Amino acid sequence: MSQVPAASRALRVLRFLAEQPGPVPLDRIQQALGLPRSTAYHLINTMIDEGFVTHLVDEKRYGLGVAAFEVGSGYTRQAPLQRISRRPLAELVDRTGQSAHLAVLHGRDVLYVIEERAPGRPPLVTDVGVRLPAHLTASGRAILAALPAAQVRATYPDKSAFVDRHGKGPSGPRELATLLQETRQRGHATEDGEVTPGFASVAAAVLDHNGYPAAGVAITHASETPDPSHAEAVRRTAAELTRRLGGRPR
Repeated sequence: MSQVPAASRALRVLRFLAEQPGPVPLDRIQQALGLPRSTAYHLINTMIDEGFVTHLVDEKRYGLGVAAFEVGSGYTRQAPLQRISRRPLAELVDRTGQSAHLAVLHGRDVLYVIEERAPGRPPLVTDVGVRLPAHLTASGRAILAALPAAQVRATYPDKSAFVDRHGKGPSGPRELATLLQETRQRGHATEDGEVTPGFASVAAAVLDHNGYPAAGVAITHASETPDPSHAEAVRRTAAELTRRLGGRPR
């Protein structure tokens, strides 16, 4: 439990807004974060005064402000997640003989920030800077499974939120909820042919100090050569990165 509830709520609002594809109404923020309407209203107005949130009056929606951009730019310059993660990912490649990557959630996509390619393995679409639909990737599913259910529902409210890549994967909120429940029960996420035909991935979430998913770490292998030890190796790497981030395992 946070010792400073107001600060915790403000940070949750920032995180929620950062994950949306565009500005959202106040009631969307309130419902997704479980805040009383009066609390959400006063909190948002304070964040507007500080420049972290902007109010689009004509649209009656709220989005990130310039101050949030400045914080994000500082993070990009410092790249702490990439610095912390590179060696454990290289060790994961050595243990499994498969290419590994790290991705972060951005709206309904995952953004790949590190790729460590195994020697002799073919290039993959998960190169640094590439975005892919989160609900189709193992990394994205690992992250989504660690999010509060209300936040997942707000991000994927109906079938229009789901894009198709190769005719596989969840196409609606109910299918996604079932898949994420299975992911939580296993302790890791999988996908097979939903990103690239002939290739499968296994992933686990990296958690921050609030138990919130900061990233997803994954390896990708040929579909015809699964190895049960890969899942354990990925979970161990995710646990190590969680520890390095000062994270709180679930």
